[in-house]
This record gives sequence, structure tokens and C-alpha cells, in this order.
Amino acid sequence: MDQLSDDATVMHHPPERGPSDARPTRRASPRALRTGPGGPVTAGSRPVAPKPSAGETLGGHTARQVLRLCEAAGLNGADSAGYARTLLSVLGPVGERPLDLPPPERSFLSDDHTPVEFSLSFTADAEPTLRVLLEPGYGAGSLEQNGSTGLRVVRDLARRWGFDTTRLDELEDLFFPPDPEGPLALWCALELLPGGVPKVKVYLNPAASGRERAAATVREALRRLGHRQAFASLPEGDRHLFFALDLGDWEEPRVKVYLAHHDLSAPEAAGLSRVPDPSRAAGGPDRTTGSDPVAECAAAADSAAEVRRFFGMAAGHDVDDETPAAGDGPDPRLGRRPVQSCHAFTETGTGRPSGFTLYVPVRDYAPHDGEVLDRAVAVLGRHGMDAAPLVRSLAAVTSRRLHDGVGLIAYLGLAHQKGRPARVTAYISSEAYRVKPPVPAPPVRIGAVG
Repeated sequence: MDQLSDDATVMHHPPERGPSDARPTRRASPRALRTGPGGPVTAGSRPVAPKPSAGETLGGHTARQVLRLCEAAGLNGADSAGYARTLLSVLGPVGERPLDLPPPERSFLSDDHTPVEFSLSFTADAEPTLRVLLEPGYGAGSLEQNGSTGLRVVRDLARRWGFDTTRLDELEDLFFPPDPEGPLALWCALELLPGGVPKVKVYLNPAASGRERAAATVREALRRLGHRQAFASLPEGDRHLFFALDLGDWEEPRVKVYLAHHDLSAPEAAGLSRVPDPSRAAGGPDRTTGSDPVAECAAAADSAAEVRRFFGMAAGHDVDDETPAAGDGPDPRLGRRPVQSCHAFTETGTGRPSGFTLYVPVRDYAPHDGEVLDRAVAVLGRHGMDAAPLVRSLAAVTSRRLHDGVGLIAYLGLAHQKGRPARVTAYISSEAYRVKPPVPAPPVRIGAVG
């Protein structure tokens, strides 16, 4: 039996329990929500190797992290304990696996194959939202079993929290073929909100029937969900990575398409967001959408400039308001791990996305996590967001010195959603199995853009 801490709630998950079973075996103690020793993680703090204790399990390690992250995000003890139990129930029997054994399989979800990733989503003048991304079928034995387990878990959660899975059900034959391919089957993301009922998202694999059919799979999935014109509005990309759905109680449920972009530059990144056609500006407000193209074009230009600056700050480049436009000269490119873009669709009338997010894999373009944190703090500050919850969250998941590894912050994301303020998200690795050592400053290729 694994225990979150000496005085914490016991989070044991017997194999016979279903994913919707959240019954605690003891009451949670508020003292279980204290962060680890040493206070906030800083680049100059004393190094402490994150070695698992004897008998430590994957579930115990990640549940403790959730408890501490919930405290850092301002959630109360009851919600924190409930979310830790949910994480364990979603992981299932693999949560009982000792960490001194190697990962049972190579999860695509994280660099060290931990099937759990955390994130903090920031907006100005608001508390950040804590999220956890999980692979419910991790360790199931095959990709087909991974997918079937993931579907079962999501449907159990739907019965528990009372949300509808109809949109997911309509796509089952597309994303869960008899002999699936690709690096994943299904991931489930939970936004951990006050009250103990999270918002739920699922991520599916467009290449389940083969990478050569990924584009056709995305097109058909969009069509089935009523977004018949959406595929044509997507920018070019090197690969379709994920197809995602919001399930349950969302104000505007989204359908999202993720693309990979190799060897990308800042001006090219800024051009990935879909913008209105400036040629319509003289016609006044759009009769279809009621929007004003002049105002939309101005907002799109501002958004593109901000994406360009974010790209540079996250990647460690000097990109400012005077950066030349595409084609005016050489520009740094990210040629290691690809940048990702996400295109969110909420309405079916125009086929235009209502949201755009750019994700920069910062851990591949920095020597260590101290540098990554500096960049994250700078990005948050530029957008009027308080970085203190991020610093607290890093201390909640590890006690190691930031200079002693790279990958604790895996991605930084900048999101623009129509009618909403900008959002910055930092993706935090669990590092249950491995800490990637620091590296020399990665080279940046300079090449002509255009």
C-alpha cells in the first residue's frame, strides 16, 4: 500500500476498483498539502537528487505532486485529495508499479515516459488554472488495449461527473481502428477547478490508421462534428499531431487540431494563425458573422506581432517590435524538436478557427531549467501575469536545483481565443523516472526566411 505522506490520505488503488471509484480510505489531513522541504525552487538552491524512496510507486509519486500543486494553485484540501484519488483511479493498476522498475512502455506523453504531465494556465488578473494530462491506458500491453482502456476510463468519468461523450462516440471508428498505429491512442486532460468537478478534454491520434491517412482522418472528423469548412482553414504543417475535444460543461466546447512545424522561424510562427482577409475591409461589418473586418485585421496584426515576440522570448532569441518581416533577412529557426500549433473551432458557420495557440518546446533550446524559468517569468511578466504560482509549482514537483537538469518545464504556450484575453501556459514534467541532465546551449540555425 502506498501512502502520500506520513499523515496524508492513503491513496491505494486495488485493481478491482473502477476508474470512477473515488472513495477515500481515510480522511485527508490538511498537513498533507505542505510542499516539500527547501521552499521555492530557484536556480541557485541546493541540489537534492530526486530519487524515489524504497517502495515508491508511480501513483504515489504523481499523487503527491498533485496534492502539492493543488495547494500552490489555491485549491482546498478536500478538492486536492479528491483530485489525487482521481489521478490514481485513472492510472489504474500501473499506479502500483514501483519506480525502481523501468517504465513499462515508452509513453509519448513525456520525455522520460511518465504518463502524467501538469500545466499551469495563466491569464492577467486571475489565478492560474491547474491541469493534469494523463494516459489512462498506459501499460495496457498494446496500442489497441491502450485505446480501449482509455475509452472505458473516459466513459466511466462521464458517468461519474454527468457529461456527454456523444462527440467522442461519433469518432470511435476513425481513431480506434482494429490495428492502430502511432505513438498514442488516447490522452485525457483534467482542468482542476474548485468544487471537485474538473473540465475534461480528450486527445486522439490522427495517424491511428497510418500517418499517410492522418489528414483525411482529421478532415472526416471535423466534417462529422459539423465543421465542414474547417480543414481548409488550417495552415500547412509537417504532421497532424493530435485531434482534441472538450467534453462536458464548457461555455464554448472546442474541437482542436494540432500541427507540428519543423525548422520554424518567428515570422513563420506568426503567420500560422488564421486572419481575416484584408480585402473585405472596405465592405464594413461581415454580414455572416457580424464582425468588423477592419477591427479584426488590426487585432490580427497585433496578435501576429505578439506571437513573434513570444516565439523569440521562449526560444531565447531577441525578437522585439523592430524585428524585420519575413523575407527581409536571416532569422533564427528552431531545428531540433518541432514547434506545435493548435487551431480551435467553436462555431460551424464560417469554418474559421476561433482560437490559436503556439507551443515552443523550451527544454530543447535551453541549457538548463534555470534558464527556462527565466524565460517563462519574462513571458508572464510581459503579459501582466504573476509568475509566483509557477515558482511554487516547480517546488511542488521537485526539490532538485534547476541548473541540474532540463525538461522540468517542457513547453511554453501562448493562446489567443476570440473575445478572451491572452493566455500563457507552462507545461511541467513529473520526472518520475528520469531527470534529463543539463546540456550546452543548443545551437540555433540562422537561415533566410521567405
